[in-house]
Amino acid sequence: MKNIKCPDVDTLTFDEGGLIPAIVQDASTRVVLMQAYMNRESYAKTQDLGLATFYSRSRGRLWTKGEESGNVLRVSEILADCDRDSLLVKVYPTGPTCHTGADTCWGEKNEADNFLFYLEKYLNQRKKDSVDESYTARLISRGINKVAQKVGEEAVEVVIEAKDSDESLFLNECADLMYHYMVLLMAKGYHLQDVIEILRERHTPK
Repeated sequence: MKNIKCPDVDTLTFDEGGLIPAIVQDASTRVVLMQAYMNRESYAKTQDLGLATFYSRSRGRLWTKGEESGNVLRVSEILADCDRDSLLVKVYPTGPTCHTGADTCWGEKNEADNFLFYLEKYLNQRKKDSVDESYTARLISRGINKVAQKVGEEAVEVVIEAKDSDESLFLNECADLMYHYMVLLMAKGYHLQDVIEILRERHTPK
């Protein structure tokens, strides 16, 4: 069973056909990607695989998004609305969501206002490139220990530059640290949003 936050299936209200609408949202950018339907079986399979799985009314069967294209939706959380008869499925897409090749089924770009979320999405694409063309892909291919080592090295550089007064060097070292930190998260299978949620839980407004 994947570690997905989701309501107990017995608390949900399915329609007379045994279905419940599922609105799919990018967990990082908050952009709505698509809408589909789930039944009890697809809901269970989504939990089991960690990948968004729906019930196709036209084909009369379950289907895991991306089973043909490879553009799967990795689920981080599922929420039920106040009436328990609709779902919000928060995901991390691995490519375009719509079968037309568009980011969303409404033709919108899946872009975040925050540049770091855009960069995270870009780095996830770069890691699939040739190691000869992409430093990100090359670094990840060397293993988690090497990625972690680079984070440590960059952190030391930040400390060193913090002791001096060269603003440009300090900020550039901070940027290098942020980049390698994001690559480490990616290599471990995590996202910026995972860290943000922990910080949010820790935060207690005064």
